[in-house]
Amino acid sequence: MVKRPTMQDIARRAGVTKAAVSFALNGRPGVSEPTRRRILAIADELGWQPSSAARALSDGRAGSFGLVIDRPARTLGLEPFFMQLISGIQAELVRHTTPLLLTMAEDQAAEIALYRDWWARRLVDGVFVVDLQLGDARVPVLEELGMPAVVLGAPLGTGSLPAVWSDEAAAVATVVSHLRQLGHRRIARVAGPARLRHTWVRTTAFERATRGAGMAGRTVETDYSGERGAAATAELLRDAAPATRPTAILYDNDVMALSGLTAARGLGLAVPADLSIVAWDDSALCELVDPPLTALSRDIRGYGAHAARRLREAAGGAPVGDLQDAAPSLTLRRSTGPAPDTLGG
Repeated sequence: MVKRPTMQDIARRAGVTKAAVSFALNGRPGVSEPTRRRILAIADELGWQPSSAARALSDGRAGSFGLVIDRPARTLGLEPFFMQLISGIQAELVRHTTPLLLTMAEDQAAEIALYRDWWARRLVDGVFVVDLQLGDARVPVLEELGMPAVVLGAPLGTGSLPAVWSDEAAAVATVVSHLRQLGHRRIARVAGPARLRHTWVRTTAFERATRGAGMAGRTVETDYSGERGAAATAELLRDAAPATRPTAILYDNDVMALSGLTAARGLGLAVPADLSIVAWDDSALCELVDPPLTALSRDIRGYGAHAARRLREAAGGAPVGDLQDAAPSLTLRRSTGPAPDTLGG
């Protein structure tokens, strides 16, 4: 194992004291300019990097941020949204060589325990909070700790924590309006877990939009997995008569939409002749199937980058407010079409 270079190694090579090395590396007076340049050159040659623990002791900063995700590994590994989100966060953090401490937790209690541990040991300067829940227990704990945090989601139930969000209610209304213009009067939605705040926002908007348009709407809760997405699709379509089954389904992520497409075909239905499908979060998956899926598109990488910039500002002591990102837009493809000409359709 290669030994990590230390300040003592630099001092020995340069023929100076360890204190002189500290002065040079931290840009403090106490050494001549030629000596400072020689020490910096030796440090670069040895590949020296400051210790995060030492930095935390000296200025109270860890130089890193944290992200804890409370979702089953089997669903997270297939979820394009989080891969793009993390990519956007990391792309912004790497500009300042700031590492991201990423881990998973079994539940909110475990996540809160991690926050307390990280903050007590000064392992992070702040955290990204995702998947805000109704009555979320993390918010008051983070406020109590005084730990900088940015919520990715609507500024509802976020307390004093700043939020980076997009108008998901407007996105739902856009989908409902599009389907109504195509003649659909019975539509369904395959949703994520009801405990999540953004699921509640979407469900409330879906009920309001369908009711306002005089349409029949139904929401089925799932866990975002392809298996549950397929099961929910079968539940909506299998036993319903053509005159009562939904003619269009909106899915809360693209993984479930792809599974729903397969499930519908397994029941002998053609897309979009018998059933229109709309996906949320337009990853490359939506364009790789036949027919390609109509989807709500947004710049998820940019969303993550905005949150990273916000968290850096908050960790630096700047006052940070909510930031509204661009609302998802509807990208039309061949999975949506006119409602089938059936009794009551």
